[in-house]
Amino acid sequence: CASAHHWARELQARGYHVKLIAAQFVKPYVKSNKNDRVDAEAICEAMGRPTMRFVAVKTVAQQDVQAAHRIRSELVQQRTAKANQIRGLIGEYGLVAPTGIGQLRAALPRWLEDAENGLTDDFRVLLSGLAEDLRYLDDRIATVSERIERHAQTDPVAKRLMTLRGVGTLTASALAGALGDAQAFKCGRDFAASLGLTPRQHSTGGRDRLLGISKRGNSYLRTLLTHGARAVLRYCEGKEDNLSHWVRQLAEHKHANVAVIALANKTARIAWAITRHDRVYDPGLAAQAA
Repeated sequence: CASAHHWARELQARGYHVKLIAAQFVKPYVKSNKNDRVDAEAICEAMGRPTMRFVAVKTVAQQDVQAAHRIRSELVQQRTAKANQIRGLIGEYGLVAPTGIGQLRAALPRWLEDAENGLTDDFRVLLSGLAEDLRYLDDRIATVSERIERHAQTDPVAKRLMTLRGVGTLTASALAGALGDAQAFKCGRDFAASLGLTPRQHSTGGRDRLLGISKRGNSYLRTLLTHGARAVLRYCEGKEDNLSHWVRQLAEHKHANVAVIALANKTARIAWAITRHDRVYDPGLAAQAA
């Protein structure tokens, strides 16, 4: 729940051994209507399960990194919504900008300066305010992005992660913030599964049935890894390293999206291994299982 990590750190500082449980793992043990007593009983019951999974307590530094990424993600969503609002409103006046937010930025001054495009004075004032809102969001995103990039350049874990193919400053910073010391995951596959990059199962009666990826966990980090893997696949032609050779062979026999997800899964595993064992990236071992 909100402030759980704060209170976990406070209790750890006083000598307590703290374990955090995700709410969805406690819910099945709630026997009746929800109240504090029933919730406490369900938590105690969940704690006693030998296979229960716990959430690692985040440090203050991890919280700072996570906050920066969440603020940036929200600002990008607000900018997209603002751009769509501008396109929808000005479309009613017969004006259309080409696809892309850069094209919209270039079109806004032309629309405001063109006296013959049919825009009224009242709407020009409103459009000018919308253009100012868009510039403000651009500036805010740039400021937060610079802060994230500075952190990635100074954090030793993020610097090692940036040596991976398809991992830039944003992804490296987000990975470092999510992994911490990587002690919360027993192996790289567990970390990849926590990001929803492994198949979802619906098996019964001894018959294994694997579906698409589960898409559980941190959707923001999964998106970053997927986009990075897509860029690697796009520019792997002509490269003879092990990873490029592996992903090209996979793309020849499978759909491109399958190859992208497989590479994102492998990147997550390698990131876990680099962080957990305090190693540098070895391109010669990149095509092997992490």
